[in-house]
Amino acid sequence: MTYDPKIHHRRSIRLQGYDYSQNGAYFITLCAQDRKPIFGKIVNGEMQLSQFGIIVRDEWLKTSEMRKNIEMDEFIVMPNHFHGIIVIDDGGWARLEMNGAADLGTGTESTGTVHRAPTPAIERFGKPTSNTIPTIIRGFKAAVTKQINTIQINAGVYNMPERIWQKNYYEHVIRSEASLNKIREYIMSNPLNWIEDDLFIG
Repeated sequence: MTYDPKIHHRRSIRLQGYDYSQNGAYFITLCAQDRKPIFGKIVNGEMQLSQFGIIVRDEWLKTSEMRKNIEMDEFIVMPNHFHGIIVIDDGGWARLEMNGAADLGTGTESTGTVHRAPTPAIERFGKPTSNTIPTIIRGFKAAVTKQINTIQINAGVYNMPERIWQKNYYEHVIRSEASLNKIREYIMSNPLNWIEDDLFIG
């Protein structure tokens, strides 16, 4: 499976008016600045993390530990980018917005009703809102950047770009179990398909 711009929402980075604090699953992609392969390398179809790649992995796992309403599904750190699925679940379940889709939390059949917990609405007037996708990603990127910068400074060698991450990121709202499974498969097979990936830099 090759990199699909439709999945990654390259042209439309945000859904206008969508509430990113509501229950649901989101496919997230972040790229290293200038797509530099600073997080590791692919060897025989497997990802070998660099020191910086380990930081990315560990900080992603910490994100769910810090936020009780967040669950991390499949994810992968690649040489110059990161893919991950975030599930926001404020009410004990997280349903996908699709008639007939299986319930993520219980495996029961969905009636098509969208259940939402009383979470804050989307960030308004530039003010950060807790536990929304933008806030979660902003915190994750900042934590990774801080650790990598500290390592560089302590080593006395700072040869990294001014930014560790590209300014923005890509997300896709997952609306069905079939889509969820397809994205999981894409993430898991990413190292095997690295040379065919649009983000590949030889």
